[in-house]
Amino acid sequence: MKRRRLFCAVGLAAVALLVRPAWAEDAIPPDQTPIGDEHAVPYHLQEADIEVGKVPLEQIRDFGKLLFSARFTTLDGAGRPSATSATIPTHRPAGEVPAFMRTSGPDSDSCAGCHAQPIAGGSGDFVANVFVSPQENEFDFDTIEPELSMERGTTSVFGAGLIELLAREMTVDLKHEEHLGMAQARASGQPVRVALATKGVSFGAITCQPDGFIVTKELQGVDPDLILKPFGQKAVWSSLRHFSVTALNLHHGMEAEERFGPRWTDEKDFGGNGVGETITQGDLTALVLFQALLPAPTQVLPADATHRAAAEHGEQLFNQIGCDTCHRTSMVIDNPIFTEPGPQNIAGTLRPQDTGKPFAVDMRKLPWSSRLNVTADGKIVVRAFTDLKRHRIADEDRPHFANEKLTQSFVPVDQFRTAWLWSIGSTAPYGHRRDVTTIHQAITDHGGESTESRKAYEALPEADQKAIVEFLKAQKIEPEDAWRAEVAGTAAQPAKVQ
Repeated sequence: MKRRRLFCAVGLAAVALLVRPAWAEDAIPPDQTPIGDEHAVPYHLQEADIEVGKVPLEQIRDFGKLLFSARFTTLDGAGRPSATSATIPTHRPAGEVPAFMRTSGPDSDSCAGCHAQPIAGGSGDFVANVFVSPQENEFDFDTIEPELSMERGTTSVFGAGLIELLAREMTVDLKHEEHLGMAQARASGQPVRVALATKGVSFGAITCQPDGFIVTKELQGVDPDLILKPFGQKAVWSSLRHFSVTALNLHHGMEAEERFGPRWTDEKDFGGNGVGETITQGDLTALVLFQALLPAPTQVLPADATHRAAAEHGEQLFNQIGCDTCHRTSMVIDNPIFTEPGPQNIAGTLRPQDTGKPFAVDMRKLPWSSRLNVTADGKIVVRAFTDLKRHRIADEDRPHFANEKLTQSFVPVDQFRTAWLWSIGSTAPYGHRRDVTTIHQAITDHGGESTESRKAYEALPEADQKAIVEFLKAQKIEPEDAWRAEVAGTAAQPAKVQ
C-alpha cells in the first residue's frame, strides 16, 4: 500500500479509521501526522493485499465507507482541469475552467453529499440533482436546458449488491439462450427464433441466423449485448464498479488509475490535477464492497393495527391491479456469493481476468441477511420490486416521465429501468428528477406500458388507493447501525468463489 499522510478527521463518518489498522503497516499514526494536514484520504489500498487476504473484510468495508463519505480535497487529487467528465478519457480544450461546475462537474465534494437520505448510501433531495449529457465523450456545458443536458435525482444504493447479483444471473441466462440459438442455427442452416426470458421476466426475442448475424428487432428492455445493466435510471451501468469509476471522475474529478492511468491513456496525470490518478484498484474494490454490502431495505409494517391492516391490504391490491408485472414482488438469487471484481465489469474497470483472485463474500452470512427470506436450498429471495428491465412509461396522455430530449447510450427518452421500490418509504421525493412529491402522484403519472395498471389504480376507491400508498410507505431503509450492532462475532467473512 502506498503511504499517505493521515489527517485530523473532524466530521468524517469513518472516524474509527484514525486508529492505525493492523494491516496498514506503513500508515503514519495519528500522533505523528503533520500539523494542519488536510488530506481527506489517509492512505490507499492495493488490490494485491486484498486478494491475498491481508485486509479483513470489515476493514475493507470501513475504508470504502471512508471513501464514500470523504470530502475530497485538491491534496487528494480532486479536480480535473485537463479532463472532461466523459466516460471515455477525454482531454478538455485548453483554457481556464472553474474548480466546480454545477452542470458538467466536478459538482460535489463527496459521494455522501448527494447519497444522504436517510443516511449515507441513500438517495438525495431535489437540491442534489445532477446534470449529465450522453457521457461518452462530452465537454463542458453550462445550461440545464433539456436539449443539452439530462437532470437526474440521486438513487439509493442500499441493497445494491443483491441487485447486481440478480443482474449477473439474468445476463448469464440470456446469454445462454443466445448461445443455444446460435448453435441450433449453425447446425440446421436455418434461422432460429429464440424467446428470451429469465427469472420470469420476458425480454422479447432474437432471431439467430446461420451466418452468425442476430436480428434484434423483437428485443425488449435490454441492449443487444443482452447484458442487464442495473444501475442508472436508464440502465446504462453494468456494475457498481462501472458506475463508481465514472461517478468519481464526473462528480469529484477523482480519477481511478484503472481507467485514467497509463494503461489506457499513457499518462500518469491525465486529469492534470498535479497529484495523478489517486484512486487505486484496491480503493475501488473497497468503495464497491461498501456499497454492495449495504443492508437491503426491508418492509417495516406500522405498529398501529389499523395502519398495518391497510398496508397488508395494499400489498394485495398492488399485485391485483398488475403493478407487480414490472415491480416484481420477489426474485430469487441462485448463487449468493458476491465477487469483486465482477464478471460484468467493462474495459476501463478492473475485471476478473486482471486479478489473481477476486474477493468473494457470501451475502447470506452478513448480519442484516437475517431480514431476507432464504429458500430451503439456500437461495436468497429478493423483494426489490423491480424486473431490471427498461419500459416505456410515458405517452401523450401521461407525458411527465418523458421530459428528457437527449438519449443516453441510445436508450429512448421515454424508457427507464423499472425503479426498485424496496426503499421508497425512505427516499422521497420521487421520479428520475426527484420532482414528484407524493407516491400517489408518481403512480398517476405513469403512462406507456404501465397505462392499464395506472387506470386500474385510478378506478379503485380512495380508501384502496391509500392502502397501496401505505403498503409502499412501509418499504424502508433500516438504520445502518444494524451492521455495527450485529457484526461482532458473526460469520461476516470472505467466501470461497463458487
